[in-house]
Amino acid sequence: MKKKVVVLTGAGMSAESGIATFRGAGGLWGKYPVQQVASIEGYHQDPELVQNFYNERRRELMDVKPNKGHELLAKMEEDYDMTIITQNVDNLHERAGSNRIIHLHGELIKGCSSRNPYDPRFIVEIKPGEEIKMGDLAGDGSQLRPFIVWFGEAVPEIETALPYVREADYFVIIGTSMNVYPAAGLLHYVSYGTPIYVIDPNSVNVSDTKGMTHIHKGASQGVAELIELLRK
Repeated sequence: MKKKVVVLTGAGMSAESGIATFRGAGGLWGKYPVQQVASIEGYHQDPELVQNFYNERRRELMDVKPNKGHELLAKMEEDYDMTIITQNVDNLHERAGSNRIIHLHGELIKGCSSRNPYDPRFIVEIKPGEEIKMGDLAGDGSQLRPFIVWFGEAVPEIETALPYVREADYFVIIGTSMNVYPAAGLLHYVSYGTPIYVIDPNSVNVSDTKGMTHIHKGASQGVAELIELLRK
């Protein structure tokens, strides 16, 4: 039986592909106030501005490709039972070939109902080159909006992720500051004694945990090293 590897990925996972991070130097939050484009209040105040912001992010996504880190995680499925839990809203894990991906914060390539964002009947895929415009309606007659979990909204997929975290044989954290909840709280559900690997060139906001290994590298080099460590 294959060992179960659960990987939590953040913005640093996709940074090597050229996707702008939200935090840090040059991050998107430096150009766009968080409350303006990433909160339910901001959407209600100026929905067209928010729609355009995510239309732009969607166009950028078309111009980038999965990096070696994404590809190596997908290849690990040959030897491990892999689950990717991602805070990223891009589709680079899918494009790299990973099969079990839990998107905690939504998916950029999808739209949903403004009235019932998580009703699967009204979630639609936005095809390459398409945009969501004001006046585009979801199946329930409400304005179609980006399928993104904004600040102030629930994160229902956290419940989907928990059983995988509890059953993990290895838990891996890649490219996330561990400052955003509830994703950061997943660490508390890892079973006692489960090896934890952190892949990030920078320090990460996790308390000293017995059995934790910090690989001080970016996603691609870090995943390559992880694979070697797991083989030992």
